[in-house]
Amino acid sequence: MFKRLLPLPIRRLVKSILYRLWDQYDSLRGHRDPLTPPRSRIFIGAGDFRTVGQRFKQLFTELGGLKPTDAVLDVGCGIGRMAVPLTNYLIAPDGRYEGFDIVAQGITWCQRNITPRFPTFRFQLADVHNAHYNPNGRFPAHQYRFPYADNEFDFVFLTSVFTHMDRPEIERYTTQIARVLRPGGRAFITMFLLNDESRALMAAGQSQYNFRHALNGRWVFDPTNPEAGSAYDETFVRDLFARHQLTLREPIYYGSWCGRTDFTSFQDILILEK
Repeated sequence: MFKRLLPLPIRRLVKSILYRLWDQYDSLRGHRDPLTPPRSRIFIGAGDFRTVGQRFKQLFTELGGLKPTDAVLDVGCGIGRMAVPLTNYLIAPDGRYEGFDIVAQGITWCQRNITPRFPTFRFQLADVHNAHYNPNGRFPAHQYRFPYADNEFDFVFLTSVFTHMDRPEIERYTTQIARVLRPGGRAFITMFLLNDESRALMAAGQSQYNFRHALNGRWVFDPTNPEAGSAYDETFVRDLFARHQLTLREPIYYGSWCGRTDFTSFQDILILEK
């Protein structure tokens, strides 16, 4: 309750100070893992960095069919949470990893700590505008072209990327996913989907997020900061992927975010095939 009374910038400052102290304590005790970024630099998601990454590696292989020889693209790679567990899974030269993100500090950390140890893991900064993560970005997301060739990847994944994008932006990114995937390639996407079940749970007060504000084809929980979290109607999402010749592999693996008791992960997971 107390922390909710504090303005967001103050909460972030307090969190940063506490994490820096914790990082220093780990360093003094010799507990620093070179492939785990300092807590004070982690800007993505909740949960333990290593644990979450390992869980998604399992989901990529079991649900998405990721193979050790796949060429992989991580859209919105953050600070390497998904990349690190794949370093001991993908087998060079065919198995390789490319990641890009709009947050410079994440890319810098990955380039300095992951690529020197694993040269087939490469990271690029995309200076794309996002009001929540990169407000000074130069390029609009709804016009952005992924910096990769057509038909380059076997497996593309986006974990909670569409969560922070508006409708024209996710339509553009879907176009790019379809372009860079090879025929037969798969895409693994997590997002918030609205359907009868999730809406009923939100109405009953069971959901962690209440996407009740309609905004230009999406639903948000905070209209003053819509990029903090967006949800989309499942019918729209199904049609979007079908229009781009991406086949949805049934079933959709629904998440716990809205209060479900039968779930796979926190967000809803969609597996697509080109």
